[in-house]
Amino acid sequence: MTTASNDQIGTVLVTGGASGLGAATVRAVRERGGRPLVIDRVAPEGDVEYVIADLADSGAAEQAVHDLVERAGGRLDGVFTAAGIDSCGRLDTVPTKDWERVVHVNLLGTVAVVRAALPHLKESRGTVVTCASTLGIKAVSDATAYCAAKFGVVGFTRALAAETAGEVGVTLLIPGGMTTPFFDGRDEQYKPPADAKLNDPAHVANTVLFALGQPPGCEVREMVVCSSTESSWP
Repeated sequence: MTTASNDQIGTVLVTGGASGLGAATVRAVRERGGRPLVIDRVAPEGDVEYVIADLADSGAAEQAVHDLVERAGGRLDGVFTAAGIDSCGRLDTVPTKDWERVVHVNLLGTVAVVRAALPHLKESRGTVVTCASTLGIKAVSDATAYCAAKFGVVGFTRALAAETAGEVGVTLLIPGGMTTPFFDGRDEQYKPPADAKLNDPAHVANTVLFALGQPPGCEVREMVVCSSTESSWP
């Protein structure tokens, strides 16, 4: 980013900014004096610029980026792709459209947003932080769609970092479980146990801002951020 220090945050686009880690990051950006822009399927809380869009629709995702950057006067300093969904179950029991939607939102939606944002990030020498998961580096049963999508985010981000080296900052965030609505609505067998130690999304959001706040040429390439007792890592 074209900022003088890690104490300054500019205009940051956050997908999934209406809840969970995305909402925590939006709050953190505002607390640091930055300007958050949100893409989500529902409206975020507070006085925040946003566009309602379904990230499973790549064209809609790209248009949402263009619209928000235009509202921000053409300036974009950072992107954080927090949006994500899951559809738990064995491969032969998860409906095809549900399985594919996980990949569309988590992987292809991430790609669409980053693709649309790249020209602006190159101009500002900004930074993109993608959101994978500990299940993007460790595979488990009954999560073929989620693992496929998040493993894809890992590969995409590493390739993007090589492709844009010297032009755009690229950081891969690999978070563990957090106390967010992400687990709501699941069958009990797919919810964290009652005694599970999950991370506060506000703490993870602070690491996102740390990566976004690095000066041009200084790269935080990858971060694993999880509870010290996280069972999905290593």
